[in-house]
Amino acid sequence: MNSSARLGYFYVALSAVLFAATGTASKFLFHEGVTPYQLVQIRTAIASAVLLAWLALADPSCLRISRQSLPRLILLGFVLAATMFTYFYAISKIQVAAAILLQYQSPVLVAAYALAFSRERHSPATVLAIAGSGLGCYLAVGAYSLDLLSLNRAGIVGGLGAAVFLSGYTVLSESALRRHKPWTVLFYASLFSAAASNLLHEPLEGLTRSYDAVQWFWILFISIVGTAISLGLYNKGLRLIRSTHASITATLQPIAAAVIAFLFLGETMNAWQVAGVLLVVASITLLQVGKTRR
Repeated sequence: MNSSARLGYFYVALSAVLFAATGTASKFLFHEGVTPYQLVQIRTAIASAVLLAWLALADPSCLRISRQSLPRLILLGFVLAATMFTYFYAISKIQVAAAILLQYQSPVLVAAYALAFSRERHSPATVLAIAGSGLGCYLAVGAYSLDLLSLNRAGIVGGLGAAVFLSGYTVLSESALRRHKPWTVLFYASLFSAAASNLLHEPLEGLTRSYDAVQWFWILFISIVGTAISLGLYNKGLRLIRSTHASITATLQPIAAAVIAFLFLGETMNAWQVAGVLLVVASITLLQVGKTRR
């Protein structure tokens, strides 16, 4: 495996770690009365503003796109908004662990798309990595202790919808990254995602609501760290490795969430959860070893 591919895995892994804390932060905001739609509106608006200011100063060329690219970037923005809303909606209705487990069925969908439409043949290592990361997520989030049949049905639909839309975001981003820089793709995806969230719901509802200092802290954390930086790194990684491999590597997100909760929130991890963490790490390592040997 060459150095650029290794860097791609690193970017996606770091993105997953940064995104890991947003689930708990989002759950806190929902308990405070913030709705999923409001959070999507304010998250995408702040991320777009931060990216615009940064790119205007650091690299204005990232803001230039062709007319031909506009329809795809608009679609990408709507898909990103749908990904965020369905995930947040799932978290607001069911346990975070269950929502994460459902969302991270996306590697299967990305692999199926690549096989059906891109004629991408998956190696045995990739197939094993998909199965291993899925089982590892199941164990790491403690999903075996959940009564899945008793969960809120709307929350389950939201979680599965998040998996579908996350897969779509990955596939569409991979296509857009062939023409544009990672930060260009993210800025316009965030911008059109903000527009979509205001078209499909009461405009500016999330921006006109009043928040206290603690709520603002978590909103800014989710918007800047969990969106602008995290998704920017994901795009940088996606430009260097295939979408199937990126989606599998992104399953580090629930693993990182479990480890963060163990280290900083005093939560315990049993033997099955530790086994799940090791299984996901082994699956991602298998991808890289398999790539090296081909």
